[in-house]
Amino acid sequence: MEAILNLTAIILVAGGTFFSLVGVLGYFRFPDVYSKLHTTGKVGVFGVVFLLIASAVREKATWGYALVLIFFLLASSPATSHAIASAAYRMGIKPDGRIRNDLPDFESDDESAGAGVKAGYNRRGVKK
Repeated sequence: MEAILNLTAIILVAGGTFFSLVGVLGYFRFPDVYSKLHTTGKVGVFGVVFLLIASAVREKATWGYALVLIFFLLASSPATSHAIASAAYRMGIKPDGRIRNDLPDFESDDESAGAGVKAGYNRRGVKK
């Protein structure tokens, strides 16, 4: 039984390392902030999840900690990636090679509108 648990932990560590490595390579390889967020937000998270499961398989006492960490990681990662992407877009960083853009442009036409908010629109881009 111990050999099976060790083999399972080794496979999970290898998988976690692979996903983490792919996330890092994607971060350096992709051209814009939005593609980089995709690799770190999706692929990198699964690498960490596999590593946490491997530690829980190897040490039975860590299942509670691993499950709590996995829950918070999976719950916070999409929101964090979205917040960073939204901030980058509002700062004026445009996606490379986009075909379609459904988001409004946030260029300031009026000083009273505030930084990055188009005149006549609120902060969410909805016409007043």
